[in-house]
Amino acid sequence: MGDVAKDLAAGTVGGAAQLICGHPFDTIKVKLQSQPAPLPGQLPKYSGAFDAVKQTIAAEGARGLYKGMGAPLATVAAFNAVLFTVRGQMETLVRSNPGSPLTVDQQFVCGAGAGVAVSILACPTELIKCRLQAQSALAGSETATVAVKYGGPMDVARHVLRSEGGVRGLFKGLVPTMGREIPGNAIMFGVYEALKQKFAGGTDTSGLSRGSLIVAGGLAGASFWFLVYPTDVIKSVIQVDDHRNPKFSGSFDAFRKIRATEGFKGLYKGFGPAMARSVPANAACFLAYEMTRSALG
Repeated sequence: MGDVAKDLAAGTVGGAAQLICGHPFDTIKVKLQSQPAPLPGQLPKYSGAFDAVKQTIAAEGARGLYKGMGAPLATVAAFNAVLFTVRGQMETLVRSNPGSPLTVDQQFVCGAGAGVAVSILACPTELIKCRLQAQSALAGSETATVAVKYGGPMDVARHVLRSEGGVRGLFKGLVPTMGREIPGNAIMFGVYEALKQKFAGGTDTSGLSRGSLIVAGGLAGASFWFLVYPTDVIKSVIQVDDHRNPKFSGSFDAFRKIRATEGFKGLYKGFGPAMARSVPANAACFLAYEMTRSALG
């Protein structure tokens, strides 16, 4: 139980660091992902990431870059506590001998197991966040979702519970969420461990410098998004889709329609901001986790 409590505390600190560093990038990513495909002869609402930043600040101020932060901030402790705690318990299960270091392959397994657990928590949180972030991107389109103006995270939750099937509505997009979290966390923790062992010259990584942890964490986070980004696009468009007049019937239908109307590049809308976010945000997360865990003993 002592290790569980330490993982909970360290995961909470790591998650807060990740959110503070990465949320503005995430807002731009969701805006680019969720903007409707322009009609023939028309230009898209945002021409790219920098244009989305400029328009957001002009219309909503700098606070607009942090829109939707309330939902993940309220659950960041639980999300990262679950992620790192489940990973820690998985390490105990797969470790061949007590105290022995895990192989990179074993870290892949632990990451995948943690991904299953966090998907349940991530799905409703992501739905609320995406609805808030995407409102301005969808404004002026024919998408009925923007007819609903949300005042904040609790307003989104109340609307979904009242009008979109109760609790089940909060888990819209669970399949692509799991399709993102399970392989994404498997590759992230596997790459993180592989890089730490590379930098340390062996399996004992306890003496690594902060700089090495920052590099390992940043590249591990980049590997997560590089692997699963199209799945994240599908998750976002499903979660902001109109409940009363849905454009997509499911994940595979969303994939087919995006590919048909926008080509494969449509599955990489917002990829630049996502990758720009992944390195500093995950570097901060892993460094904060490792430092907190070490301080707790």
